[in-house]
Amino acid sequence: MATIFCPVSAMAATKAVRAEEFLNSLGVCTHMAQGIDDPSKSAVCLSYLGVKNLRDDGSPAHVPDWISVYQKSGVRTCLLTNHNIAETISMAKQLKAAGALLAVEGPNEPNNWPVTYEGKTSGYETTALPIARFQSDLYKAVQAEPSLKGVPIFHTSEAGGSEKDNVGLQYLTVPSGASALTPDGTQLADYANTHNYVCGHSSKLVDNICWNATNPTLNGDWDGLYVEYGRTWHGGFSGYTNDQLITLPKVCTETGWQTRGANSVTEEQQGRVFLNLYLDGFKQNWKYTFIYMLRDDPNQGYWGLFDTDYHAKKSGIYLHNMTTILADTAPMKSKKVLSLKSLAYSIPNPPATVHDLLLQKSDGTLELIVWGERVTGSDDITVNLGGEYAGVKVYDPTVGTDPTQTLGRVRSVKLALADHPVIIEIPR
Repeated sequence: MATIFCPVSAMAATKAVRAEEFLNSLGVCTHMAQGIDDPSKSAVCLSYLGVKNLRDDGSPAHVPDWISVYQKSGVRTCLLTNHNIAETISMAKQLKAAGALLAVEGPNEPNNWPVTYEGKTSGYETTALPIARFQSDLYKAVQAEPSLKGVPIFHTSEAGGSEKDNVGLQYLTVPSGASALTPDGTQLADYANTHNYVCGHSSKLVDNICWNATNPTLNGDWDGLYVEYGRTWHGGFSGYTNDQLITLPKVCTETGWQTRGANSVTEEQQGRVFLNLYLDGFKQNWKYTFIYMLRDDPNQGYWGLFDTDYHAKKSGIYLHNMTTILADTAPMKSKKVLSLKSLAYSIPNPPATVHDLLLQKSDGTLELIVWGERVTGSDDITVNLGGEYAGVKVYDPTVGTDPTQTLGRVRSVKLALADHPVIIEIPR
């Protein structure tokens, strides 16, 4: 059925973002290096989810596992350092040669697991200087290796906010006049790195919880970007301004919510929260968002998208549905010459809990995602499409991968939004 374009000049047009760019932002934490997750079964799970990235602990013995996962699923690895720079570079080179490397990441939560470097050990109530020196030398080592050219370096997580002394970990590059113990101009990372768990400190579902957890300027219930890189939560040191935080290159390498134990949510709630979390992260300019974690484990907790037997939980099923709907199956040649469209859509008087994102597949199909973040109840909204279109389809990832509605010639779509996304597909 042909699409009928009737532009409405009164509406400001929104330019679409490549659907693949959003899909490429999706990640999940695995525990293959700890011997918890089976590589072959994990590859099957990752393919089912449609995520593009995994994050795992640095372990030379498990490099073949991550390469195998990449060969089976196309998923690349964010490699955590094992606190040994030479070994980290060696692992990164092997992964890069196989096409399986996404990024190199600094020490994981050194406020919880101290860093010993150059004969000195960091401490929560003493000094963070060994962390900064390690991170600086790791950055230099990656940059100096020709085969790792272009590989991004993620900052050490949680270190900026938790530094007792001002060693400059609240920066990617220590600026002039920072009065930090680390010299001005020291490069530490390409991307800021936080663990802004959506469950927060209160572990209570509230309206807009995912939007707030990913807000780069909010000082709230989450260990977000502001308290790590704006005004540090432990030492109270200044970093970037709010305007700078909005555009700062950033990744979230851990976030999630468990479905068993104290302060848990139901599997249904987890599934809906995770969809919103990925969308909110991308909407608020996070390059990657990694959900913790792939699979439930009695020792690590029941945070997974899969249960202990590798069966998909609601969160795994719903994510599979969303990535399947948004999957861009066009030939690679077509993807390279993608011309992005604009759509003059609008949502009159949108509630604060309603958000939107316009994506485009390589064949020109537009995917307008609208999602709600209400804990109870729903909002009746109208999405004006800015013109008349035929063959519009509506999808609900919590229902399946088939359209819940197929509409004829329409100028608007009415939705009752509660706590998850709906996808409006406008054909090319």
